Amino acid sequence: MNVNYLTLSVFVILFAIFSFLGFYGARWRKGDLNKLSEWGLGGRRLGTLLVWFLLGADLFTAYSFIAVPAGIFASGSLYFFAIPYVAWGFGVALLTMPRLWNASRNKGYITAADFVKDRFNSRSLAIIVALTGVVAELPYIALQIVGMEAVLAVLLAGLGISSKIVTEISLILAFIILAAFTFVSGLRGAALTGVFKDALIWITVITVIVLVPIEIGGFSKAFSDLSTNFAAYHLAKVTGSKVPPAMETLPIKLAPAYFSLALGSSFALYLYPHAINGSLSSESEKKLVYSTSFLPIYGIGLALISLFGILVYAVPGALGLIAKTGNGALAIPALIACTMPCWFVGLAFLAIFVGGLVPASIMAIAVANLFVRNVIKEFKPDLPPYSEAKLAKWTSTIFKFLALGFVFVVPATYAIQLQLLGGIIISQTLPAVFLGLYTDKLEPKSLIAGWTAGIISGVGLEYYVNFIQYHFGVFKTSLMTTPLGPLFIAIFALAINLAVTLIGTAIAYSMGWRPKSKITQEEIIKTTQ
Repeated sequence: MNVNYLTLSVFVILFAIFSFLGFYGARWRKGDLNKLSEWGLGGRRLGTLLVWFLLGADLFTAYSFIAVPAGIFASGSLYFFAIPYVAWGFGVALLTMPRLWNASRNKGYITAADFVKDRFNSRSLAIIVALTGVVAELPYIALQIVGMEAVLAVLLAGLGISSKIVTEISLILAFIILAAFTFVSGLRGAALTGVFKDALIWITVITVIVLVPIEIGGFSKAFSDLSTNFAAYHLAKVTGSKVPPAMETLPIKLAPAYFSLALGSSFALYLYPHAINGSLSSESEKKLVYSTSFLPIYGIGLALISLFGILVYAVPGALGLIAKTGNGALAIPALIACTMPCWFVGLAFLAIFVGGLVPASIMAIAVANLFVRNVIKEFKPDLPPYSEAKLAKWTSTIFKFLALGFVFVVPATYAIQLQLLGGIIISQTLPAVFLGLYTDKLEPKSLIAGWTAGIISGVGLEYYVNFIQYHFGVFKTSLMTTPLGPLFIAIFALAINLAVTLIGTAIAYSMGWRPKSKITQEEIIKTTQ
């Protein structure tokens, strides 16, 4: 591997610049950071490019850089579902986020749960939506750390350091710095570091996708090596499979899985608190629409990253490292370390590393906003703005270290499956949040009943498939076998949720219930102040 102390020096210097930008955020576009709207939403003053970078920081994460190509490396074309998933997700965003932005600006909302509370006149429903977001974010942050661990593992291995304790200490130090500048700067710090991080990511993606194929003899060489016994041997060492994955053509039996994974994930993407938080930080509805419209550029970047999982097969050194460790998550760091100059390896590794830190910051801020605003404040309504912001700052700090501890305790593979379970869970807030942007004619108790049915069926089916049907003993899959083929469990759970909600609402209407919304459709469609 081309890893030495020059690599480490570049990594450390760039991390120092990253940290400076994080702390400088407190002085950039100054505002009263003792107000939650200033600390948690950047004062709602981010322009088109900054929102584009901020939302892109949620897409180009360390987990995406590690897990998607690693999945393609080990399992083949099924993992390309990530490409249509993000494309459809941006379509969902254009239908929903401008409306939520208008409602939030008109009524002073900071979270989606604020909107749900007034839209359906239900305190209980708002608390449920908030807690669902908090739970779903924990494994999402944890998976960023899994990606960061993969980079550190290859970096330290190249320096002759194999101690897991050194990796854990490095992660703790990085999270202390992250927690400190998030506490001080809030979303402003995340926005500045997001620009820096995305610039490094784009440099890495474009350089690798151009230079590595030239060096190895093109993608045809990678596909050729994939079909050889050499590649199959190394794949067997990692996955136990002696059959190379179906890279070029998706087997027809997996088409339902591909489509349902993309569809279910696209519904979930903009229900996650961090995506909503980034959208609400925009200066205007028009700028939010522009920034969201440009996000497919990041989808192109994700498609290029996915192809890294194929290039690995033409790099013997990378395959050898993966086979030796038995860790497929090292595929992309190993590819970069074995093909690029040592100084560039330091840049690329830092790009992936902070690609976990920036989303972790945004996610922790979003969770803090939800927990303080829609859980604690519901039980302590007289909480002053200063105390609200201070409590959110401490909550974001605690949440980051909970996620870090989660990774140290839960094996990486298990954490990845929990993230898919998180997608099943967060999608159950779709009727209250997304449908609520178009109608107030859903009865709140029926929405709660639908959410309950969706959560129970989703988690129950996940347990049944993994522990009863296939006896995996761990959460290994989120697909359920049906007469149509394997389908993403989130689709089933959401269908049950919607059925219960609609039936319950029909019954409520027949018994005389009528909507009592505290926000008008006009306030959702147009900005009135």
